[in-house]
Formats: sequence, C-alpha cells, structure tokens
Amino acid sequence: MDQIKIGKFIASCRKEQGMTQAALAEKLGVSNRAVSKWETGNAMPDSGLMLELCDLLKINANELLSGEHITMESYRTKSEELILNLKAENENYAKRLLRTEIYFLVIGVVASLIMIIAAVIIALKNGDGDPLAAALIVLGCVIVVTAGFIGLGIEVKTGYYKCAECGHVYKPSSLLKTALAIHMNSTRYMKCPKCGKRGWQRKVLTKGE
Repeated sequence: MDQIKIGKFIASCRKEQGMTQAALAEKLGVSNRAVSKWETGNAMPDSGLMLELCDLLKINANELLSGEHITMESYRTKSEELILNLKAENENYAKRLLRTEIYFLVIGVVASLIMIIAAVIIALKNGDGDPLAAALIVLGCVIVVTAGFIGLGIEVKTGYYKCAECGHVYKPSSLLKTALAIHMNSTRYMKCPKCGKRGWQRKVLTKGE
C-alpha cells in the first residue's frame, strides 16, 4: 500500500466533506496529530477506525486502501490488487518476525556467554565460592532460555509447518512439543496431525507454499 497516496486521498476526501482535521479527529475520537500523520503518510488509521473513517469520508474500504475513487468497472481489479498487496505485506511481515527470532537467540547466547565468562574471571580471582560468580552463571542461563522460548514463540506463531509426507499445512497445537522437537533452523521433526507420521516439517509462510 502507498501510504503517501492514501494520506493525500484522506485529506482530499476530508476537504470534500467540508471538515477540518480537528473536526474529523473529534468525530473519530483521536487527536489532531493522528489525522495529520495519516494525511502526510506517516501512519495508517487503526483497523478499528477504518470503517467509521470511510463512513465519514463517504468512501468504501477499497477506495481508502487504494488511495483513490474506484469506478464500478475497475472495482474487481482493484479488489484483487488489494488482496495481493495485503498478502505480500503479510508475507514480508512474517519474514521480518522470523528474522527477529534469530536476533533474540543471538543476543541471548552472546549475553549468556559474556556473563559466564565474567563469572569464570570472578571465580578465578575470588575463589569458586564467590556468590556473584554463581549469580552471573544462573542469570546467563535464565537469559538464554528466555530468549530461546521468546524466539520459539515467534517461530510457532508465524506461518505454518508443512508435512513432508502428506503435504498437510498446519500450526502446532503445543508450544512445548514444538520446543522439544529436534530441529535444524526452523525445520522440525514432528508428528503430522493429519497423517500421524513423523518427519521433517518444513516452515512455510503461507498455506500455498
């Protein structure tokens, strides 16, 4: 979606209805600044406000997301374009989330290693019974485990897994079972809920992959 185009369209429609930014903001229960951000393309209206905004501007949701008035002749084409654009944006968002999982794991491992190394240095300097060294080791372990579970949560909630045996695409019902499954990157050795066979379940972003 072209936020700049959408923003200019919102401003144009608002003026057509004889409303100021302040008046539109008051009707929607938002700040003037929020409306200004929409119209400059720096932000998009929340999904919960879109239908009410469309009603006030006398446009439909397709026109809002397209950033232009749509004739009946081009309505179907524009609808298909919007669906494809939204699908592409969702896939890009999913890819960014999966990259976030890697960042969490890397940061967790690095932070844990730093604490463990610091603990070893302290223990060598002050003796094995130093409480600070023990606390650093425990904290390092907690950080890496927490980062791992946060990363796993992101992986499980993003996209699907595809059974190598029957091709069934699904979301795991149990985070714990997914966590305990043998894995290589985001591909996990799990039981397919449809065919019941165990195999390598490949991570996919959409059901069509």
